[in-house]
Amino acid sequence: MRLPAREQAELAGQRLYHFHGGLQLRHYKKISCQLPLGRSKLPPRLYVPLLPHAGAQAHALVVQGQAVLKGQPIARYELPQAGLLHAPTSGTVTAIAPHPISHPSGEEGMAVIIEPDGRDLWCKLQPMEQWQEADPELLRQRIAESGIVGLGGAVFPTHIKVNQARDKGIHTLILNGAECEPYISCDEMLMREQPQRVVQGALVLQRASGARRIIIAIEDQMGEVWDFLEAAIESSGANHIQLVKVTNIYPEGGEKQLIQVLTGLEVPEGLRPADLGLLCQNVATAAAAAEAVIDGKPLIERIVTITGKGVKRPANLLALLGTPISNLIEQCGGYSQDAARLLLGGPMMGYALPSDANPVIKAANCILVLTHADVASEREELPCIRCGECARVCPAVLLPQQLQWDLRHGLFDDAAKHGLNACIECGCCDLVCPSHIPLTQWFRFGKSEGRIQTEEKKTAELARQRFEARELRLASIQQNRDKRLEEKKQNLQKQFVQQEKITAVLQRVAQRSAQPVLQHSDAAPVADPPDSIQPRDDESS
Repeated sequence: MRLPAREQAELAGQRLYHFHGGLQLRHYKKISCQLPLGRSKLPPRLYVPLLPHAGAQAHALVVQGQAVLKGQPIARYELPQAGLLHAPTSGTVTAIAPHPISHPSGEEGMAVIIEPDGRDLWCKLQPMEQWQEADPELLRQRIAESGIVGLGGAVFPTHIKVNQARDKGIHTLILNGAECEPYISCDEMLMREQPQRVVQGALVLQRASGARRIIIAIEDQMGEVWDFLEAAIESSGANHIQLVKVTNIYPEGGEKQLIQVLTGLEVPEGLRPADLGLLCQNVATAAAAAEAVIDGKPLIERIVTITGKGVKRPANLLALLGTPISNLIEQCGGYSQDAARLLLGGPMMGYALPSDANPVIKAANCILVLTHADVASEREELPCIRCGECARVCPAVLLPQQLQWDLRHGLFDDAAKHGLNACIECGCCDLVCPSHIPLTQWFRFGKSEGRIQTEEKKTAELARQRFEARELRLASIQQNRDKRLEEKKQNLQKQFVQQEKITAVLQRVAQRSAQPVLQHSDAAPVADPPDSIQPRDDESS
């Protein structure tokens, strides 16, 4: 008997399942894990972008020439991407100006440029000593104020995701430590060197979200990581945390794919894992939440993997946000002679950077330097032969060839109906396409164009509503005017009728007044004076 989805999700981690498609890729993680975790050197300038990986630009809270302390808020995002940006070190704001910002669009954006003073002075921190008993709302508020976002690549504000999970009443927190990209090893290095911080972060997020269970999922090739995490769990007394090894299949590190592996359930399109009672967070996000709550430190740095055959000494560095990528490359020995291309992210889901002047951002989990041999030569794009290979490997169970046909012909609404927004841009379809069609580029273009059209439709709809409201308002005004005019006409008509009545009455009165007075027959006639009567002499004189 099949259990309801939410009840089945409560059994997460008891057995492993498989998701559709995916690829088994050769890994190159060891080349960046030979050295222990290092710290990047303080650069002459820090460039903190105001435009995040996704969402609206933040508003600067500082001005040129202002002195700032490490951890001080320097910018704020508006809702729904509410959150803060903080100064990575103490120094002076030299400018708020355009600069390359490592954005997927490749465009420049505004950045707060800070000249470090070398003293690295912190602002006043407020650690929460009794966070285990603190109100979960206070924990979520602290996470928001600290600028914590998803450090696995999505960069979605953590406090919003936790709030949504809390409102849904989740039962299981899943920490995602399954790095599936071939070169990226920042999460593995974090779990190796700071396993206690990861466990603390899991407990912080558990209290903030109200979850009853915690699962930490790692790849089955991370044997040492398992031992470190197991020891950290035991020393923390958090024996309810369950460690699970998942198979190394790309893109198993994707949120929906990992949930399907652990539960056997697909997150329906349009819904979130919280609808199944699950909250999935990256292990680096959990560690950042622990620092924010326990130590009071905002998110001002992250571990970055600098790797590839195009860099001389690959390594993992803890880098301040805003550090130019050129500084990290220099610290890793510089470029090799055959370095050809710079990527932010892994070879499957990363995107090319125009230069190494771009700064480290919250989404910068990896800086990959490829050689000429790594970069595939430009191959001629051929017509689709409908072989179905792209559909076979698609982890989102889509029809990439149909989506590409829709987008090529400008049928964006049809592409949306065929599940374009469910595409995770993993690049599996690109890798297996025998016609060398850049499918992922088409899907990114389609999503971008779809967002533009959606905004245009919203603008047009708003304009239509405003026009209709104006027409209704004008019609109402005219109707009131006509009503008042009609009332005036009726009043005038009533006055005219009344005047006519009054005039008629007056005429009748006048007519009656003008008629002669008739004498009655029985009245005595008035006699004329007698002729014999003559006036007296004295009277006549």
